[in-house]
Amino acid sequence: MSDRIDLTGKVAIVTGAGGGLGRAHALLLASRGARVIVNDLGGDVAGVGRSSEAAESVAREIRAAGGQAIANGASVTSLEEVEAMVAHAVGEWGRVDILVNNAGILRDKTFAKMALEDFRMVVEVHLMGAVNCTKAVWNAMRERGYGRIVFTTSSSGLYGNFGQANYGAAKMALVGLMQTLALEGAKYDIRVNCLAPTAGTRMLEGLMSDEALASLSPEMVSPAVLALVAENAPNRTVICAGAGSYEQAHITLTRGIYLGSGDDTAERLLASMPAVSALEAVAIPANGSEQGQLELAKAAAARVEGYP
Repeated sequence: MSDRIDLTGKVAIVTGAGGGLGRAHALLLASRGARVIVNDLGGDVAGVGRSSEAAESVAREIRAAGGQAIANGASVTSLEEVEAMVAHAVGEWGRVDILVNNAGILRDKTFAKMALEDFRMVVEVHLMGAVNCTKAVWNAMRERGYGRIVFTTSSSGLYGNFGQANYGAAKMALVGLMQTLALEGAKYDIRVNCLAPTAGTRMLEGLMSDEALASLSPEMVSPAVLALVAENAPNRTVICAGAGSYEQAHITLTRGIYLGSGDDTAERLLASMPAVSALEAVAIPANGSEQGQLELAKAAAARVEGYP
């Protein structure tokens, strides 16, 4: 058994923490000693409305259990409000060590029926909201040589989900953001990871049976967040979590085949898709340039063998 994760003295911001997953994350981090900024706009599932009560309620809950917490109602879509939130945390507690980007909304419709404003707004909250919060803490984390950041992705982004083109696009974009920030932050001990949760929150009400929702309590996801913000957390990892089960998702690259050039290359590619898609010798690239390196190596080998 590994040592118990202790966050005593650490300062954490959890966005969208007024209920559901965010509340569970905030309560667990606080129970392990973190001082928590409980951020929540207080709107509905679609992001409409504003109220401080949800964040205040969770902050009171943490304080009643003996922890330290401050409620905050900043909109993650406003960089100015986010910077003020971070300044408040620094003013109270000196720094921000942990950022859990959890805030989100849903505006589900098929792409054919979806208004572009609903597409933009979902991307604005999930992607740009996480960008705003991360930007507001990034340079200070670099200067201090420490940071733990979690982005909330989704199976809808990793694998697709009918009626969620906006949500899926935003959630997969967060994986791309993680991939690069994990590389850029590594030498400063800033570890950046993603969580893909399955939880019975208000976003799933009406979509699953009560029995299924009961098995998917947010509290059974939050241990993944605790692991991802620990001192010995991994870096550049996508953890999937739900109902007490944990998995890791990867963006992989098949070995593929060399086809060279020619007027019929596209036709030969279509005919060769089983070989191109074969999962034998699948790789997990260390960075984006490895795709090009693989392709150049195959081309060079093909030339040695006499291919055009």
